[in-house]
Amino acid sequence: MSSRLPPSTPSGAMGLPHSIDSPDMCRAGRELLSLALIDARNHTLHLLSLYEEALGAEALAVPPVPEEEGVVPPVWLAGHIGWFAEWWIGRNTQRAFGVDCPVRPTRLAPIDPGADDWWNPSQSTPGRRWSPDLPDLAQTKAYLLETLESTLELLENAAETDAGLYFYRLALFHEDLRGEQFVVMAQTLGLPLGVEQAPIAVTREPLLLPATRWELGSSESGFAFAQERSAHRVDVPEFEIDAQPVTWNQYIEFVDDGGYDREELWHGEGWRWLGAQIEGRRGPRHVEQIGAARNGTGGSVLQQRFGVTVRAAGHHSAVHLSWWEADAWARWAGRRIATEVEWEIAAHTAGRRGFRWADVHEWTAGTLQPWPGYRADPWSAGGEFDPAAAFGRARVLRGASFATRARLRSPRRRGFALPERDDGFFGFRTCAL
Repeated sequence: MSSRLPPSTPSGAMGLPHSIDSPDMCRAGRELLSLALIDARNHTLHLLSLYEEALGAEALAVPPVPEEEGVVPPVWLAGHIGWFAEWWIGRNTQRAFGVDCPVRPTRLAPIDPGADDWWNPSQSTPGRRWSPDLPDLAQTKAYLLETLESTLELLENAAETDAGLYFYRLALFHEDLRGEQFVVMAQTLGLPLGVEQAPIAVTREPLLLPATRWELGSSESGFAFAQERSAHRVDVPEFEIDAQPVTWNQYIEFVDDGGYDREELWHGEGWRWLGAQIEGRRGPRHVEQIGAARNGTGGSVLQQRFGVTVRAAGHHSAVHLSWWEADAWARWAGRRIATEVEWEIAAHTAGRRGFRWADVHEWTAGTLQPWPGYRADPWSAGGEFDPAAAFGRARVLRGASFATRARLRSPRRRGFALPERDDGFFGFRTCAL
């Protein structure tokens, strides 16, 4: 088999149904899915090459990091991507049932006999993932090529229905999610990947949006993650929302006013979280220095960005914030974190008025809850990515970051994380009380 993948198609305009970069890929047919799966695998291999260059060795050895930090060995993560597609497509004899597939379908043997022991999260303990006897980079790349070839061959004969294409769409978006995880891990580890944030426009005043009745949740057609189903309507009163996420200039004022020392600004759990941080935290993660305005010259943020200390632009979105920090800032400012329905309405209706998103994933108010009609899908019910385990604890994230693949940048995408997480490219915006 060739060691090179076919080149991916040129990126099309975002949102056009003929483009593999469009969020409409959730309804893509066989032809576009085939191109997108190749594109996703090329991106994974590209990220591996960036890691190899940054680490200066093919082993891609990184120091073991506590599991809660969100870091896994990069070679393990790459192998897991290939394993995931084979587990749910190549080995799944009941894949044609789509979302109605049993949680534990009958499965064929893997391409590599050790695949489950190496890359199945339910069998591979966190400690096992750091073991030196796992496949090396060359073996893992070969496995990625083999599993992609198998996936594409099976896709050629898949039924052109939502059920028939369900697992191919799942494998695509799973690989895209893991692609962003590679970038987040590089930031956590301080590895220079050469990834740059796009220039950001000037800030605008908050926007007033009228009361409305809004439909949340995806329809039954196309692919959606379990926590994004199902469609239901909610009444939303008039609200005022920030046109962009809270910026560094705004966050500096909170720090200067003693925001990290004032218990009255913090949720009880947030204050306990803050107290548990090493060396008395006085700013967001990866921030080396955050200073107040001096002599009218404006504030300053020195931030570790992929291993390099840089001065963050004051009008850029504040990033690597936990939900607790977002909530404390909102209390200090006399505002509140936007709800996810307010965020979605603004993203859909206020773009021409200056509503900007896709700089950072944005925390929203309240906890993750199931929507009416919720049911687990085969992946989440299998335990690896179960929203139900996070209901009432995790907070919903809306939007996207510079590291999110374009086809995942949908205003209806509903991510989530525990409120203490700050490793991701997380920010927030607020609404008037």
